[in-house]
Amino acid sequence: MNSNIPPVSDSPLANSSAKSTNVHVPTPKFFMPVFLTIIVSTLIYIGFQVSADLAHVPPLSLYSVILLSTALFIALGFEFVNGFHDTANAVATVIYTNALPAPVAVMWAGFCNFLGVMVASGAVAYGIIALLPVEMIMNVGSGAGFAMVFALLIAAILWNLGTWFLGIPASSSHTLIGSILGVGIMNHLLNASTGATSGIDMDQVIKVGKALLFSPLIGFAFAAIVFLLVKTIFKRQLELFQPPVGNKPPPPLIRAILIFTCTGVSFAHGSNDGQKGMGLIMLILIGLVPLAYSLNKNLDAQHLQSFEQLSAQTATVLNVNQNELSDEKAREVLTKFIQTKEQTPEVVPALASMTSHLGDRVATYGNLKDIPEAAVSEIRNDMYLSTTTFKRLDKADALPEMNKDQEKLVKEYRSNLDSFLQYIPNWVKVAVALALGLGTMVGWKRIVITVGERIGKNHMTYGQGMSAELVAMSTIAAADGLGMPVSTTHVLNSAVAGTMVANKSGLNFATVRTILSAWVFTLPATICLSGGLYWVFLQFVS
Repeated sequence: MNSNIPPVSDSPLANSSAKSTNVHVPTPKFFMPVFLTIIVSTLIYIGFQVSADLAHVPPLSLYSVILLSTALFIALGFEFVNGFHDTANAVATVIYTNALPAPVAVMWAGFCNFLGVMVASGAVAYGIIALLPVEMIMNVGSGAGFAMVFALLIAAILWNLGTWFLGIPASSSHTLIGSILGVGIMNHLLNASTGATSGIDMDQVIKVGKALLFSPLIGFAFAAIVFLLVKTIFKRQLELFQPPVGNKPPPPLIRAILIFTCTGVSFAHGSNDGQKGMGLIMLILIGLVPLAYSLNKNLDAQHLQSFEQLSAQTATVLNVNQNELSDEKAREVLTKFIQTKEQTPEVVPALASMTSHLGDRVATYGNLKDIPEAAVSEIRNDMYLSTTTFKRLDKADALPEMNKDQEKLVKEYRSNLDSFLQYIPNWVKVAVALALGLGTMVGWKRIVITVGERIGKNHMTYGQGMSAELVAMSTIAAADGLGMPVSTTHVLNSAVAGTMVANKSGLNFATVRTILSAWVFTLPATICLSGGLYWVFLQFVS
């Protein structure tokens, strides 16, 4: 044998093609004690906050306490599964480019998810809830309401766990939306003969569907473009476009960009996906403890006075014919309009009457905490009817003609109205943030391996990882700002595939087919699963 031939281990090709062992770096010993300490501390904080919220309401029965605890446990379980299912995508690039050791990357992503949830606006949370039929939201405290919440949550968890077990990066956003649609469709089928159902809000479904459809296409195309730009700008730094050599980290600048984009994706995921769990938890709280959570009790007396004035002024703008309807008649007209979408001459006067009366009723109480339970539920439902009617009329361009000052007034009133309904208590944010963050740290490896090793035929390069993360971070953050739910999984997986195509690395079509199949079947599967569970649960509560 020729002694001048270098050993295989010294060959650059051998080293560059060697699989990275970063993904298998063991978890530090301090992780479990810190993990348990955080859980216990957070549970104590949540316990104190819930006790404070419930201090001014009648004591809950044992049945209500068990039901509340079970519902919250399942809702947080969904966010926990969401954490290790979806957030794993955010750390795949930094792990497979050796930008961070796997345990550090996972813990950092979990922390960033926590922060993202804590600063979330709540717009996505209530956008998801708007997919449910209005009558189900208004009657969430009924047996059917609880059947709805349990059915959609359990269906979402089962599908997420199944795809995670198989290592398929399916979308938790698709999963939850499919579960919500399944419940809504089953509710429509069961009540269509009575006419007491508004069916599915197709406008909202189309809006959400567009976000979920176009975001992966945007991720694929823009990631490919960004990668080609990076390749042009850094064309002399060839190491950026070669697979990492063993566990060698990328150059400092690229490493900083990879860590920054991983941070951004994790933060954006928390602020977007975390809100879905918040919205469902709020439905649970409103249904079981309406006196404590139906209305935003943090609004002060000045806010109530402002609402009274805005209500009177808005009612004047709307009620051009000076028709006055009773609350009962107004509710009937608005409910029928929302259910049938057929506008009659009574709709706008009914909205004007409801607007005026809401201001008067709220003004009779100096503090929202002083409103009795029956009145709280009634006021909340009337507010929800009003805000939904405003949206429908606005979309149909059916509101009365207004000048700019009047349009500004009505917009301010609608914003003020939403402030009573669209709020998230801090302890709910903390609970969801904890579940999402800890979920990220626990079950990340299956999905990470699929994204890092199985989408492309070749190992991910530094340039590919940076480009994919940068596009994913920007897309998710933009969607969050617009209040649109997008899938972190779809965006990042598509971005990785886009860089593979741009780099001519080749796609592993077996894995791509599996992922696409999961994406295609997620909606129909979860629709059927949640619809079936809802029907089963109704048999026990009806």
